[in-house]
Amino acid sequence: MVIQTISLVIQDPPDMNLQDFLKADMLVPKKLLHEMRMSKKVTVNDDHPLWTKPLQSGDRITLPIFPERVEPQATAMPVDVLAEDEHLLIVNKKAGVDTHPSSETDHLSLSNGVAYYFQQTNIQAKVRHTHRLDKDTSGCILFAKHAMSGAILDKLLAERKIKRTYLALVEGIMKTKQGTIEKSIGKDRHHAQRRRISPSGQRAVTHFKVIKEFSSENLTLVELHLDTGRTHQIRVHLSSIGHPLFGDTLYGAKNKYHRHSLHAWKLAVPHPFNDSTITAEAPLPKDFGPAKLSLT
Repeated sequence: MVIQTISLVIQDPPDMNLQDFLKADMLVPKKLLHEMRMSKKVTVNDDHPLWTKPLQSGDRITLPIFPERVEPQATAMPVDVLAEDEHLLIVNKKAGVDTHPSSETDHLSLSNGVAYYFQQTNIQAKVRHTHRLDKDTSGCILFAKHAMSGAILDKLLAERKIKRTYLALVEGIMKTKQGTIEKSIGKDRHHAQRRRISPSGQRAVTHFKVIKEFSSENLTLVELHLDTGRTHQIRVHLSSIGHPLFGDTLYGAKNKYHRHSLHAWKLAVPHPFNDSTITAEAPLPKDFGPAKLSLT
Protein backbone atom coordinates (compact mmCIF):
# COMPACT_ATOMS: atom_id res chain seq x y z
CA MET A 1 0.00 0.00 0.00
CA VAL A 2 2.07 2.91 -1.32
CA ILE A 3 0.83 6.46 -1.88
CA GLN A 4 2.51 9.50 -3.40
CA THR A 5 -0.03 12.18 -2.46
CA ILE A 6 -2.72 12.93 0.12
CA SER A 7 -5.91 14.74 -0.94
CA LEU A 8 -8.09 16.62 1.53
CA VAL A 9 -11.32 18.57 1.02
CA ILE A 10 -11.99 21.49 3.34
CA GLN A 11 -15.42 20.97 4.91
CA ASP A 12 -15.65 23.96 7.25
CA PRO A 13 -13.58 27.04 6.45
CA PRO A 14 -10.72 27.00 9.00
CA ASP A 15 -10.37 30.81 8.92
CA MET A 16 -6.69 30.49 8.09
CA ASN A 17 -4.39 30.33 5.11
CA LEU A 18 -2.82 27.20 3.66
CA GLN A 19 0.46 27.46 5.55
CA ASP A 20 -1.22 27.99 8.93
CA PHE A 21 -3.71 25.20 8.23
CA LEU A 22 -0.93 22.71 7.47
CA LYS A 23 0.99 23.75 10.60
CA ALA A 24 -1.93 23.95 13.03
CA ASP A 25 -4.46 21.39 11.78
CA MET A 26 -2.33 18.93 9.84
CA LEU A 27 0.66 19.20 12.22
CA VAL A 28 3.15 19.26 9.37
CA PRO A 29 6.62 19.69 10.94
CA LYS A 30 8.49 22.90 10.07
CA LYS A 31 11.18 21.14 8.04
CA LEU A 32 8.64 19.11 6.05
CA LEU A 33 6.50 22.21 5.45
CA HIS A 34 9.52 23.99 4.00
CA GLU A 35 10.24 20.98 1.78
CA MET A 36 6.64 21.02 0.54
CA ARG A 37 6.81 24.70 -0.36
CA MET A 38 10.10 24.31 -2.19
CA SER A 39 8.87 21.27 -4.13
CA LYS A 40 6.05 23.21 -5.82
CA LYS A 41 4.00 20.01 -5.59
CA VAL A 42 1.30 21.26 -3.22
CA THR A 43 -1.90 22.22 -5.02
CA VAL A 44 -5.26 23.72 -4.09
CA ASN A 45 -8.01 22.81 -6.56
CA ASP A 46 -5.28 21.48 -8.88
CA ASP A 47 -3.53 24.86 -9.06
CA HIS A 48 -0.36 26.12 -7.42
CA PRO A 49 -1.61 27.95 -4.34
CA LEU A 50 -1.08 31.37 -2.87
CA TRP A 51 0.07 30.24 0.56
CA THR A 52 -1.22 33.33 2.36
CA LYS A 53 -4.73 33.18 0.83
CA PRO A 54 -7.51 32.06 3.24
CA LEU A 55 -8.91 28.62 2.49
CA GLN A 56 -12.55 28.22 1.48
CA SER A 57 -15.13 25.49 2.04
CA GLY A 58 -14.81 22.86 -0.70
CA ASP A 59 -11.15 23.58 -1.44
CA ARG A 60 -9.30 20.38 -2.37
CA ILE A 61 -5.72 20.29 -1.11
CA THR A 62 -3.22 17.80 -2.55
CA LEU A 63 -0.01 17.19 -0.59
CA PRO A 64 3.05 15.23 -1.72
CA ILE A 65 4.50 12.30 0.22
CA PHE A 66 8.27 12.49 -0.11
CA PRO A 67 10.28 9.26 -0.30
CA GLU A 68 12.73 8.78 2.56
CA ARG A 69 15.65 6.52 3.27
CA VAL A 70 14.36 3.42 5.06
CA GLU A 71 15.91 3.26 8.53
CA PRO A 72 16.92 1.71 10.86
CA GLN A 73 18.81 -1.07 9.07
CA ALA A 74 16.46 -3.63 7.57
CA THR A 75 16.64 -7.17 8.95
CA ALA A 76 14.74 -10.08 7.42
CA MET A 77 12.38 -11.41 10.09
CA PRO A 78 8.68 -12.32 10.26
CA VAL A 79 6.38 -9.35 10.93
CA ASP A 80 2.87 -10.19 12.15
CA VAL A 81 0.68 -7.48 10.58
CA LEU A 82 -2.65 -6.98 12.36
CA ALA A 83 -3.98 -3.96 10.44
CA GLU A 84 -2.68 -1.70 7.70
CA ASP A 85 -3.53 0.98 5.19
CA GLU A 86 -1.57 3.59 3.23
CA HIS A 87 -0.85 5.69 6.32
CA LEU A 88 -0.31 3.35 9.25
CA LEU A 89 0.65 -0.16 10.28
CA ILE A 90 -0.25 -2.14 13.42
CA VAL A 91 2.06 -5.05 14.24
CA ASN A 92 1.92 -7.83 16.85
CA LYS A 93 5.22 -7.79 18.76
CA LYS A 94 6.58 -10.97 20.30
CA ALA A 95 7.91 -10.96 23.86
CA GLY A 96 11.70 -10.79 24.03
CA VAL A 97 12.02 -8.36 21.12
CA ASP A 98 12.88 -4.67 21.58
CA THR A 99 10.62 -2.12 19.93
CA HIS A 100 13.61 -0.23 18.51
CA PRO A 101 17.38 -0.87 18.41
CA SER A 102 19.02 -0.66 21.83
CA SER A 103 22.40 0.27 20.31
CA GLU A 104 24.06 1.01 16.97
CA THR A 105 24.98 -2.66 16.62
CA ASP A 106 21.51 -3.98 17.47
CA HIS A 107 19.71 -5.00 14.26
CA LEU A 108 17.22 -7.48 15.75
CA SER A 109 14.52 -5.12 17.03
CA LEU A 110 10.95 -4.98 15.74
CA SER A 111 11.78 -1.70 14.00
CA ASN A 112 14.49 -3.49 12.02
CA GLY A 113 11.91 -6.06 10.95
CA VAL A 114 9.41 -3.35 9.99
CA ALA A 115 12.17 -1.64 7.95
CA TYR A 116 12.56 -4.90 6.01
CA TYR A 117 8.78 -5.08 5.56
CA PHE A 118 8.84 -1.52 4.21
CA GLN A 119 11.55 -2.46 1.73
CA GLN A 120 9.69 -5.57 0.57
CA THR A 121 6.46 -3.62 0.04
CA ASN A 122 8.17 -0.61 -1.62
CA ILE A 123 7.41 1.82 1.23
CA GLN A 124 10.15 4.45 1.18
CA ALA A 125 9.91 5.80 4.70
CA LYS A 126 11.70 5.99 8.01
CA VAL A 127 10.23 3.54 10.55
CA ARG A 128 8.22 5.59 13.08
CA HIS A 129 6.68 3.85 16.10
CA THR A 130 3.96 5.97 17.71
CA HIS A 131 4.39 4.23 21.07
CA ARG A 132 6.59 1.45 22.37
CA LEU A 133 6.36 -1.68 24.49
CA ASP A 134 8.88 -3.10 26.95
CA LYS A 135 11.04 -5.88 25.58
CA ASP A 136 9.10 -8.62 27.40
CA THR A 137 5.66 -7.13 26.69
CA SER A 138 3.87 -8.61 23.67
CA GLY A 139 1.07 -7.27 21.51
CA CYS A 140 -0.07 -4.32 19.39
CA ILE A 141 2.34 -1.59 18.30
CA LEU A 142 1.41 1.27 15.96
CA PHE A 143 3.74 2.54 13.22
CA ALA A 144 3.30 5.50 10.85
CA LYS A 145 4.13 5.07 7.17
CA HIS A 146 5.14 8.66 6.46
CA ALA A 147 6.04 11.88 8.28
CA MET A 148 2.59 13.52 8.13
CA SER A 149 0.85 10.44 9.45
CA GLY A 150 3.49 10.20 12.19
CA ALA A 151 2.93 13.78 13.35
CA ILE A 152 -0.85 13.36 13.53
CA LEU A 153 -0.66 9.98 15.29
CA ASP A 154 1.76 11.44 17.85
CA LYS A 155 -0.78 14.16 18.63
CA LEU A 156 -3.66 11.68 18.86
CA LEU A 157 -1.62 9.66 21.35
CA ALA A 158 -0.79 12.76 23.42
CA GLU A 159 -4.49 13.68 23.45
CA ARG A 160 -5.36 10.14 24.67
CA LYS A 161 -7.52 9.48 21.61
CA ILE A 162 -5.66 6.26 20.76
CA LYS A 163 -7.19 3.63 23.03
CA ARG A 164 -4.99 0.79 24.31
CA THR A 165 -6.26 -2.26 26.20
CA TYR A 166 -3.85 -4.56 28.03
CA LEU A 167 -4.10 -7.95 29.68
CA ALA A 168 -1.92 -8.80 32.68
CA LEU A 169 -1.49 -11.96 34.73
CA VAL A 170 -0.67 -10.87 38.28
CA GLU A 171 0.38 -12.63 41.44
CA GLY A 172 -2.28 -13.02 44.13
CA ILE A 173 -6.08 -12.93 44.06
CA MET A 174 -7.23 -9.32 43.77
CA LYS A 175 -9.88 -8.43 46.37
CA THR A 176 -10.90 -5.26 44.54
CA LYS A 177 -12.43 -6.42 41.25
CA GLN A 178 -12.47 -3.08 39.48
CA GLY A 179 -10.88 0.28 40.14
CA THR A 180 -8.36 2.98 39.29
CA ILE A 181 -4.76 3.40 40.40
CA GLU A 182 -3.65 7.03 40.35
CA LYS A 183 -0.10 7.34 41.63
CA SER A 184 2.69 9.49 40.22
CA ILE A 185 5.73 7.65 38.85
CA GLY A 186 9.36 8.76 38.88
CA LYS A 187 12.82 7.31 38.38
CA ASP A 188 14.41 5.09 41.01
CA ARG A 189 17.68 6.74 42.04
CA HIS A 190 19.07 3.42 43.19
CA HIS A 191 18.29 1.38 40.06
CA ALA A 192 18.66 2.79 36.54
CA GLN A 193 16.12 0.41 34.98
CA ARG A 194 13.41 0.74 37.61
CA ARG A 195 10.66 3.27 38.14
CA ARG A 196 8.91 3.90 41.44
CA ILE A 197 5.91 5.59 43.00
CA SER A 198 6.99 9.17 43.68
CA PRO A 199 4.90 12.18 44.78
CA SER A 200 7.21 14.38 42.69
CA GLY A 201 6.99 12.12 39.64
CA GLN A 202 4.74 12.27 36.58
CA ARG A 203 0.99 11.78 36.96
CA ALA A 204 -0.04 8.24 36.04
CA VAL A 205 -3.54 6.72 35.88
CA THR A 206 -4.35 3.03 35.31
CA HIS A 207 -7.86 1.54 35.24
CA PHE A 208 -8.20 -2.20 35.97
CA LYS A 209 -10.86 -4.91 35.93
CA VAL A 210 -10.52 -8.52 37.04
CA ILE A 211 -11.31 -10.96 34.22
CA LYS A 212 -10.53 -14.37 35.76
CA GLU A 213 -9.13 -15.83 38.97
CA PHE A 214 -6.89 -18.90 39.33
CA SER A 215 -7.16 -19.75 42.99
CA SER A 216 -5.00 -22.87 42.96
CA GLU A 217 -2.12 -20.96 41.30
CA ASN A 218 -2.79 -17.73 43.27
CA LEU A 219 -2.95 -15.70 40.04
CA THR A 220 -5.43 -13.21 38.55
CA LEU A 221 -6.03 -12.17 34.92
CA VAL A 222 -6.67 -8.43 34.69
CA GLU A 223 -7.78 -6.08 31.91
CA LEU A 224 -6.23 -2.61 31.96
CA HIS A 225 -6.71 0.77 30.29
CA LEU A 226 -4.31 3.69 30.57
CA ASP A 227 -5.02 7.40 30.78
CA THR A 228 -1.28 8.10 30.69
CA GLY A 229 1.72 6.33 29.18
CA ARG A 230 4.56 6.43 31.68
CA THR A 231 7.54 4.08 31.48
CA HIS A 232 6.69 0.77 33.22
CA GLN A 233 3.37 2.28 34.32
CA ILE A 234 1.35 -0.94 34.57
CA ARG A 235 4.23 -2.82 36.16
CA VAL A 236 4.81 -0.14 38.81
CA HIS A 237 1.13 0.41 39.58
CA LEU A 238 0.22 -3.25 39.97
CA SER A 239 3.29 -3.89 42.09
CA SER A 240 2.35 -0.90 44.28
CA ILE A 241 -0.95 -2.55 45.26
CA GLY A 242 0.70 -5.88 46.04
CA HIS A 243 0.04 -7.64 42.73
CA PRO A 244 3.19 -7.63 40.57
CA LEU A 245 3.05 -9.18 37.12
CA PHE A 246 3.72 -12.89 37.00
CA GLY A 247 7.44 -13.26 36.22
CA ASP A 248 8.25 -9.57 36.80
CA THR A 249 11.05 -10.02 39.33
CA LEU A 250 12.23 -6.44 38.74
CA TYR A 251 9.07 -5.30 40.51
CA GLY A 252 8.79 -7.91 43.22
CA ALA A 253 7.30 -11.02 41.61
CA LYS A 254 8.03 -14.24 43.51
CA ASN A 255 7.54 -16.43 40.44
CA LYS A 256 10.47 -16.57 38.03
CA TYR A 257 9.60 -16.84 34.34
CA HIS A 258 11.30 -16.02 31.04
CA ARG A 259 9.06 -12.94 30.58
CA HIS A 260 6.64 -10.80 32.52
CA SER A 261 2.99 -11.51 31.72
CA LEU A 262 1.82 -8.28 30.10
CA HIS A 263 0.17 -8.15 26.68
CA ALA A 264 -1.04 -5.17 24.59
CA TRP A 265 -4.29 -6.83 23.63
CA LYS A 266 -6.31 -4.27 21.66
CA LEU A 267 -5.66 -0.99 19.89
CA ALA A 268 -8.22 1.50 18.52
CA VAL A 269 -6.76 4.32 16.43
CA PRO A 270 -8.71 7.28 15.01
CA HIS A 271 -7.64 7.49 11.38
CA PRO A 272 -5.33 10.47 10.75
CA PHE A 273 -7.07 11.51 7.50
CA ASN A 274 -10.73 10.47 7.76
CA ASP A 275 -13.46 9.79 10.32
CA SER A 276 -12.94 6.03 10.60
CA THR A 277 -11.27 4.08 13.39
CA ILE A 278 -8.66 1.39 12.76
CA THR A 279 -8.86 -1.45 15.28
CA ALA A 280 -6.61 -4.41 15.95
CA GLU A 281 -6.52 -7.30 18.41
CA ALA A 282 -3.45 -9.41 19.19
CA PRO A 283 -4.31 -12.90 20.49
CA LEU A 284 -2.66 -13.98 23.73
CA PRO A 285 0.62 -15.74 22.97
CA LYS A 286 1.19 -19.27 24.23
CA ASP A 287 3.98 -18.17 26.59
CA PHE A 288 1.88 -15.47 28.30
CA GLY A 289 1.71 -17.47 31.52
CA PRO A 290 2.08 -20.99 32.90
CA ALA A 291 1.11 -23.54 30.26
CA LYS A 292 -1.41 -25.26 32.54
CA LEU A 293 -3.59 -22.15 32.85
CA SER A 294 -6.66 -21.78 30.65
CA LEU A 295 -6.66 -18.05 29.99
CA THR A 296 -9.50 -17.88 27.49
